[in-house]
Amino acid sequence: MFDTIVTKVKGFLLSPVETFQQSKTDDLNAVFTYFGVLLLFNAIITAVIAAVGIETMQQFAGPSYGMALPIMVFFMMLVGGFICTLIFAAWLHLWVCLLGGKNGIMQTVNAVIYGSTPRLLLGWIPFIGILFTLWSLVLNVLGIRELQELSTGKAILVVAIAVIIPLIILILVAAYFFTAYTTTMAVPVVPLNMD
Repeated sequence: MFDTIVTKVKGFLLSPVETFQQSKTDDLNAVFTYFGVLLLFNAIITAVIAAVGIETMQQFAGPSYGMALPIMVFFMMLVGGFICTLIFAAWLHLWVCLLGGKNGIMQTVNAVIYGSTPRLLLGWIPFIGILFTLWSLVLNVLGIRELQELSTGKAILVVAIAVIIPLIILILVAAYFFTAYTTTMAVPVVPLNMD
């Protein structure tokens, strides 16, 4: 099993198109075993990074949470990563269907899970982790193209829409809360004495 996972990881990192084509017939158990192993790895590494960060930045962190914070980070990454991946796959599949994909939701789930390989393996690296998230988005495009048999343009459009709409909503919500916070926390102006 471990050899199969390592082979798939190498395939998705080095020759993703061929690996997606070979993965069209993967069963549910194989896909979720692969995902579980990578997600567990990511959660462990992220929790270790959180623990090291707390130790090295103790003077800036305020009150010490001890090992509670890394444990919370571990479970948030594990459970949150699983739930968010499935929600994103369902959301992405909506756009796949609207743009002509006909191979079922499981192929979209496969594309999202296998496409997450760079993000789950290397996305935890501080400062450059975002590059691996972008790489995962490129793999999602390739996965949708290969597994849903859409054109490259449609696959790009599907992934772009599925990412941009939530991003815009997130920015609008953040702007709303920022505006609400700054208007309620305005500093009172003391009038100048005109005597």
